[in-house]
Amino acid sequence: MKHIEIDTRVGTHNYSNFSNGNTLPLTGSPFAMNYFAVQNGEGSWWFDPLKPMISGFRCTHQPSPWMGDFSHFLITPFTGNPLIRSLFHLQSSYRTHEAIFRPDFLQVESLRYNIRSELTASTYGMKLRTTSSDQNCIKYVLSAHSGIQNISQDSNSITFDIKNYSGCEDKDFTMHVILTADTPLKLIASKFEDGSDIAIIETEVTVATLSLATSFISSTQAALNLSREPETFISLHQQVAAAWNEKLDKIVVTHKDTEAEKMFYAAFYRCFLFPQTFYELDESMNPIHYNTISKQVMPGVLFTNNGFWDTYKTLFPLFSLIEPDFYEVLLRGFLNSYNESGYLPKWLSPDERGLMPGTLIDAVISDALTKGIAQDMIHEFYDAMVKSATVESTNPQYGRRAVNDYWKYGYVPSHYGESVNQSLDNSYSDFCIAQVAKLLNKNDDYEKFMTSSRNYAKLFDFESGLMRAKDTDGKFAVPFIDTTWGHAYTEGSSWQNSWAVYHDFKGLMNLYSNQDDFIQLITRLVNQKPIFSVGSYGFEIHEMSEVAAIDFGQMAISNQPSFHIPFLFTYAGHPESTQVLIRSLMRETFKPTFDGYPGDEDNGSMSAWYVFNSLGFYPVCPGTQEYVMGIPYFDSVVINLPHNKTIKITTENNTPHHNFINDVKVNGSSYTRLYFKHEELVQGANIKFELGIVPHFKSYTDEQLPYSSTK
Repeated sequence: MKHIEIDTRVGTHNYSNFSNGNTLPLTGSPFAMNYFAVQNGEGSWWFDPLKPMISGFRCTHQPSPWMGDFSHFLITPFTGNPLIRSLFHLQSSYRTHEAIFRPDFLQVESLRYNIRSELTASTYGMKLRTTSSDQNCIKYVLSAHSGIQNISQDSNSITFDIKNYSGCEDKDFTMHVILTADTPLKLIASKFEDGSDIAIIETEVTVATLSLATSFISSTQAALNLSREPETFISLHQQVAAAWNEKLDKIVVTHKDTEAEKMFYAAFYRCFLFPQTFYELDESMNPIHYNTISKQVMPGVLFTNNGFWDTYKTLFPLFSLIEPDFYEVLLRGFLNSYNESGYLPKWLSPDERGLMPGTLIDAVISDALTKGIAQDMIHEFYDAMVKSATVESTNPQYGRRAVNDYWKYGYVPSHYGESVNQSLDNSYSDFCIAQVAKLLNKNDDYEKFMTSSRNYAKLFDFESGLMRAKDTDGKFAVPFIDTTWGHAYTEGSSWQNSWAVYHDFKGLMNLYSNQDDFIQLITRLVNQKPIFSVGSYGFEIHEMSEVAAIDFGQMAISNQPSFHIPFLFTYAGHPESTQVLIRSLMRETFKPTFDGYPGDEDNGSMSAWYVFNSLGFYPVCPGTQEYVMGIPYFDSVVINLPHNKTIKITTENNTPHHNFINDVKVNGSSYTRLYFKHEELVQGANIKFELGIVPHFKSYTDEQLPYSSTK
């Protein structure tokens, strides 16, 4: 029953100019189509855990404040006859320390109205149970940013539509809602003073349970979704709690520090929120979804609210280990996105938003296929990957940017924004495509894409040891200041963005005069001051503030480009530096508090980073089947795999001053490699780590070091 211990408010105390996670306290079912949360603010930062006020319960589809919300509305319980001028006039205080915020259950006591509200939610529906302790009849206000539309009452049900979104191919994109209650309702349509449409619902009782369901397809489908919901609040809550227990029991950790356990499960819960379900089940229980491009209902599954630039390197590899069957369903949905748009998705919310460099879904696909997942889709996915890599879309939202120039020059030239990141991401994607070509015995394609996967070297600056932008004449862009953010780099400087060579660190190290120069440079990266220049951004963006806030030099654990940097030492044969750095980051930058994350959590990506590194290994290069050894954080771990297989991890001498691995045994035998293979782990394993106080320096053979494409 680990879900009972989780406070969903971890990481929710944020501002537009500083992120402690930028998470929301979401209640609902795993990977649900809708989530629900307390709202007590406006704009994209509409929840503050320290603000003891509640405006209502929000149905939300917001993956990030930077993306905004879509199809959102608010339900506000109240009693009496307050001024219905605005949400401000309706809001009530509540005691933040008495409220319950859990994945499966939400409870708030409204002090102004003396109402207890309890909420639980399924994939498509929700139940809200309200109790008035003053014996006043309960009422509700339904409100939305752009108004409640097409509202009507039929018998004891109320239907309405929501048309609000941050961006969508269909400008009339609509969510249909049906609401019923266990008591007679009276609907009074009205408006706030600002002119926005609301609906006031009155009951004649002091205890009422509202039930609702939604659909992106039709009101009829919404009613069908509602008809499949459990009848009572208790039965729905039991169903949702069981769903969360099934997910959270996949990894069981024990540790002498209970705060560390709380952080683990707060993070693990967030690994089962996104991507969100974006399909429904018709009368025959077949999956159908709304295609926002053709504006018609189509067969098959679909998913939304996921940015692959963030999640490809942590969340999806975690799915490959503990959720391979669901991973396959996700891939089916992404293939449907490709078939409907002509390009593989990059940032879905609700459809393609075209954000961030690269097409890093290539890593998601390659990692799955090389691990034996979704083999029946391999030919379709290969064609899709090759198209995105070689055919430039006339719509810049789709596919790789600057495809033609990338293939012409071997890099994205400097007159394009984020050119270094685009070039390195393309090189890695080419490696991922090559791995799928190898599976298909397409030898010519394999050689072509493996050759282009080494394009990263064309941007290497031998003088600084960092990656720099080049113009079309092959000249480095000037001036170059290694701590300047923006321009050719994404959300960072050259220090954070020069190391995205996941598939070939040996090849990267060979570009230096000797390996010691590489080691000295990455040591300098971590040990220097976290200074920065705002560069092309023109002002201090929140990622800069977050790097400066922690004393880890340019090691910006706050953002995805730095996630793998601690493991560079392992690739260079110095895992002891990786171990102490990982240990420090885990201990110092993650806490089970409202400001618990060191930066944007981003759809489970940072949470999955924490989960992996607590286990003692991390997927540096999806597509290679390898997990690079780090250092475990917990005394013991049991990973419950499919087919009744388990991975048991135990750690001896697990104290704050034991920060190095002294010995590793797998299934009772000494283990000398610095990585684990996926195919070995999924068969089940007993892994025993013995930690030491001082590093145990060793020399490693090429076979013991993690994968690099350069032999």
